[in-house]
Amino acid sequence: MLGYKPFTSKALKSKLKSIGDLESTPAMNVKTSAKVKTQVKTLGDAASGAIEKYFHKSVAHEAEVIKDKDAEELHQMRVGLRRLRSAVTGFAPVLDWPKEASEGKIGKVGRILGTLRDLDVMLESLQNRYYPNLPTEEQEVLDKALLNLLKQRHRALKGVRAILEHKSYESLKQSIEDWLEKPKFQAIEHLPIAEVLPDLLLPQVSEFFLHPAWLLGTEYEDGQVKVADDLNAEAVEEKLAAEGTILHDLRKQAKRVRYLMNLFGDFYSETYEVYVEDVKAIQECLGDIQDSEVLGEFLTEFVDRDLKKELPKLAGLLAENRYAAWQKWQILQRQYLSSEIRQGFRSALIHPVVEDAAREDSSQES
Repeated sequence: MLGYKPFTSKALKSKLKSIGDLESTPAMNVKTSAKVKTQVKTLGDAASGAIEKYFHKSVAHEAEVIKDKDAEELHQMRVGLRRLRSAVTGFAPVLDWPKEASEGKIGKVGRILGTLRDLDVMLESLQNRYYPNLPTEEQEVLDKALLNLLKQRHRALKGVRAILEHKSYESLKQSIEDWLEKPKFQAIEHLPIAEVLPDLLLPQVSEFFLHPAWLLGTEYEDGQVKVADDLNAEAVEEKLAAEGTILHDLRKQAKRVRYLMNLFGDFYSETYEVYVEDVKAIQECLGDIQDSEVLGEFLTEFVDRDLKKELPKLAGLLAENRYAAWQKWQILQRQYLSSEIRQGFRSALIHPVVEDAAREDSSQES
């Protein structure tokens, strides 16, 4: 039973309950044993290992995604595809990779799954986070909006099933399986992993640090960038309406950096993992802002009028959550505008732990 006033439609209630618990799960742990750190010595070893791991994690959920009994299966397959795509992108310099399984083709499948996943998240959020806190008259409007989302979900599920049963997807999988059976690399395959890790990581991290969104809501004072502490909720709403898209773009860049860094967690110390968690926190608080904005846009389009007038309580809750997420963002923004923090991040990347093991092996051989 739902813990609040039943929805107007019994069918709606039943369908929403079937969606299940859609809470995001922690990122898959990439850590392995310390022994692996000395076994994986070359760039080629690391590339093939990561691709095999995430390919198998992705396809393991495929049958259950088609059945659509548990939304968590969809979430895990989408995450697996994202990580597979990150592996193909991150290791691109060393791969002789089949065109049938290009990064773009992997991304296309992921986006189709993502459309369905995004609708699940919206349904879960409206149903469990907002619906119980609304007055009856707003719940009645939201019932109709939820039915609209369910219709969209039905169409999106058809799209997911179609792509997973299409010959292009089968070709993609077969080409990856063939590559894993006999991996092909560029000439740099045999380079020691310890020597090339910084070169693989630093370009993406530099792009992350140079993103213009870091300066949103800041001002220059005495030649220094200062985060504005005096922005009230209304001012934040205006700023997000005018420039919020660049925050969403930074969120996507944070996700790319996080997934890339997760590929190499085995080769670094705990300090490295702290920076990975920071990037994850940035991604999540910016994601909260984006999710709230997407919900607001959907509802505004659905009611076809001013959301504050039609659903004042819900509009207020959405704004409150955006402001809370903005305040979390400002803490991380202030931290990562510090040159000391950024330099510490870079320093962690250029000192892989595996380097010590490689040196020990070299000294023993000599």
